[in-house]
Amino acid sequence: MRRTAVGSVVGIVVSVGVGAAMVPLRTHLSLATPGLVLVVPVVIGVVIGGFRAGVASVVAGFVVYDYGFIPPYDQLTVGHPQNWTALVVYAVVMLLVAQVVARLDASRAEALRRAVEARRLAELSELLVEDRSVDELLKTIVVAVASSFDVAGVALLVLENDRLEIASTAGDELQPAELARLGSGVPVSLGTAPGAPDQIRTVALTASGRPVGMLALRGIPAAESDRALLRTFANHAALALEQARLREQALRSELLEEIDRLRHALMGAISHDLRTPLATMKVASSALVDPTIVLSEQDADELHGLIAMETDRLTRLVTSLLDMTRIDAGVLEVRPVATPVAHLLAEAVAPLRTSLGDRRIDIDVAGDLPDVEVDQLLIGQVLANLIDNAHRHAPAGSPIVVGARLRGDRVALSVTDSGRGVPFGEREAIFDRFVQFDTGGRTGLGLTIAKTFVEAHGEHIWVEDVDEGGARFVFTVAPAGRATRAGRLPSGPVITTTPAPASVVPAVPTLPVAAVPTAPVGDGPGR
Repeated sequence: MRRTAVGSVVGIVVSVGVGAAMVPLRTHLSLATPGLVLVVPVVIGVVIGGFRAGVASVVAGFVVYDYGFIPPYDQLTVGHPQNWTALVVYAVVMLLVAQVVARLDASRAEALRRAVEARRLAELSELLVEDRSVDELLKTIVVAVASSFDVAGVALLVLENDRLEIASTAGDELQPAELARLGSGVPVSLGTAPGAPDQIRTVALTASGRPVGMLALRGIPAAESDRALLRTFANHAALALEQARLREQALRSELLEEIDRLRHALMGAISHDLRTPLATMKVASSALVDPTIVLSEQDADELHGLIAMETDRLTRLVTSLLDMTRIDAGVLEVRPVATPVAHLLAEAVAPLRTSLGDRRIDIDVAGDLPDVEVDQLLIGQVLANLIDNAHRHAPAGSPIVVGARLRGDRVALSVTDSGRGVPFGEREAIFDRFVQFDTGGRTGLGLTIAKTFVEAHGEHIWVEDVDEGGARFVFTVAPAGRATRAGRLPSGPVITTTPAPASVVPAVPTLPVAAVPTAPVGDGPGR
């Protein structure tokens, strides 16, 4: 109404002004010229105030036209009948112009309104397309509705065990009585006639014809366009919520599949290592307790030694499994202390004397090496796992070389065998848990544990070639005083390998290790 009044006043004032400006020239103007000029006030009135303001401008223009430009001048009378034609034509044409301009203006306003609504809907929908969890999405929906549609409170309810339960709220919370009405089927829909300002209104959330949830609003958007926009946003929110739930279900399914895959891989990796020592121990113990079998003292000692050897083998396997459990739980800590390199290697090799058979180990340590700052138990396990891996893949009768050299500001410890080596494409994956290679080999736990323990010290482990053939597993440790600060191992080892340049360890006098029966430590065939 205010817009119509303003447009009417402006149209009338412009009509009078334009007429007054043309009065001094009326004797020189044709009868049709003032009518054409008086179109301008009509258009101005319509643009400002709409069609009604345009009609007021037409009436004002009609009066100005008759009074100032139809003879006799300065009177509201028409001297000649043919002048009525000019006045009638003016009035009809101006009314048509007013109607056309009003429709064009309304169309433009509608287009602008729809553009604004589309932009608002796009902005609201952008909040829904981000990769969010279901809980985050629920909160985003209620906050967006409360802030964008100016309602006092919003609650999003979802079905849980055939009951509507509040999943997220924003603004004023719903009272117990209001919740009871929502659950009893009494709530008022958003599209019904207006009621009390604080009456609870509802908007259903449906996706693919299935109910997903319900929005409960305290209050109602004032404009019908806002209510329509809210219903559209509710449909988008329902789709986004359904997709988020499906995505979480897919993630859970993938997790279950991965757990199942790891379970099968674990069973495949350790089943042979479990069956072999158990079978050996069963045969040996049965022979010892069977009264029908006559054993010499030497045979009995050999069987007792075999049982002890296989017991150590099982102990190592169980220890590896427990280590992996502690690593994954993030409860294994590194406690470095300064340790001489020669002492570190000797302590690592000594426990293996009952499991390497007649395999010779050559200790190759450069002179004048500084002490290293390591957790002796963890690095000892790294060396033991690498030696056991080399023992499994080196040809019978060939030695294993355990070396130590300075490489830059680090001491590099290495275990070298003369087996067939590790293909270049498998040098990173060989440290993964339970990886099955195309060549038929499978890694177990030993190399994964070795890599994890080394990286827990802030150092690196890798595989490199040997000129004479075979593989050299190398890892670095820090000299005393330069070690990375120790801490708790992260949950889950990182399976990436940092490559390093190859280097051949020069030959030095070797120290043979005592020959004992063979027993592997903890890895299946990896190459």
